Order: sequence, then C-alpha cells, then structure tokens
Amino acid sequence: MWLKKVVVGMVLSIVAMQGAQASSGEMPPGAYGAFQIKVLSEEPRVFLIENFLTHEECDHLIKRAKPTLQRSTVVSDSLENGEVSALNEARTSQGMFLEKPSKDPILRRVEKRIAELTRLPEDNGEGMQILRYGLNAEYRPHYDYFDPNTPGGSACYNRGGQRLATLVIYLADTEEGGETIFPYADVSTKPIKGNAVLLYNCTPDGEEDFLSLHGSAPVISGEKWVAVKWLRQNKFY
Repeated sequence: MWLKKVVVGMVLSIVAMQGAQASSGEMPPGAYGAFQIKVLSEEPRVFLIENFLTHEECDHLIKRAKPTLQRSTVVSDSLENGEVSALNEARTSQGMFLEKPSKDPILRRVEKRIAELTRLPEDNGEGMQILRYGLNAEYRPHYDYFDPNTPGGSACYNRGGQRLATLVIYLADTEEGGETIFPYADVSTKPIKGNAVLLYNCTPDGEEDFLSLHGSAPVISGEKWVAVKWLRQNKFY
C-alpha cells in the first residue's frame, strides 16, 4: 500500500506540472529552476523534461566524472564471489558514482532540482551515476527495477526498496545514435544537452511495470554522456 501511494503521488505531481506547462509554456519557477515537461508515453509512463540542466551544469558533471571512469556493471543475480555487481556484455559504457551527500554546490543544486521535479525526498535517491558511451557502446534493453527473488536483486532491494523511477539527464549532444529507446512504447529520445527523460519503473498500483523495458542504442558517431538518478521507494543507504 505504501508503494502504491508513493507512485500515485509522483504521477499526480507530474500531471499537475504538465497542466502548468500547458498554460504557461514551462514550469513555474521553483527554488532550483524552471523546465518544460512533455508526455512521451502513458504506458509506460515516460516524460521528457526540456532544459532540465544548464550547459554549465552539464559540463561540470562531466568534468567531475572523467578522472574516475570505469567499465559499467549490472546487478549480479547470483552474487558470485559475494559481489552485488558484475560485468556484462549487454552494458558497455564507462561510469562512476558521485558522492552522496555532497558539498559540491552545483551537484547540490541539481539534486534539489531532481527532488523538486519528482516530489520525492533527496534521501530516496541513489548516488548520481555519470556514464560515458564511446563509439558502438550501448546498454541493451533491460529493466531498472530489482527482482527480490534473486540474491543480487534482494541485496539491492534491501537498501531502500524498489526503484520507483529512473531519471536520465543528457550531458552532451551525441552526433549520431545513442538514443534512449522504449521498445514497448515505440518511443526513442535523442541525447540533447540539458534535456532529461523520466521513466516510471512501477505502475500506479505499485507493481513492477514490464512495459518499462528500455535501453541505450549504440553510439554511431561521437560519444554520449548522461547522468542517471535512480529514485527509491524509501530512504536509500
């Protein structure tokens, strides 16, 4: 029941913001910025947030990430060798996690803007992950919600509950390829610097949404930079 209330609350907040955008052209200025919201799909629930970050904020996050990038991992179903994460050929990007909580004033401002958008406490967010996709790098279609019936999924689930939503923020323009794809919605979004995509991983009933399957198409030319924020049911620790 708690999960259902949280998901419904998030949906209603987005619907209310969409109404405000329709009348004024953009979100009413809040404490941490104004942005435009478009509904891309109702099933699954996918929203495009235009101009979510400034170019300066995007450049700052990339600069913070570059020195410590490593090959990205996925959740290990088996917890082999006691590790929650594992390398997988389905995900070929490089990434790193920014510290949480942070004293970086720019990162703090971005984190507060995310909380303002989603109407979820900052404590419910995982540490922000910065990802770089080089030539041909991709993340094949997958789900972001955990399977608590597997050892790895259970270990992740126990750190704050289910991932209710995923926010993908584009930190740079990609020359060709690198779209975020939603196979069941027949929707894709092109990486445009400063824009973001909000995807709900759960339905309003609090159930994992199998329609939320999504992926990152291979980069054909240039490179792709994104910041990913996963939002949990409860406080993440």
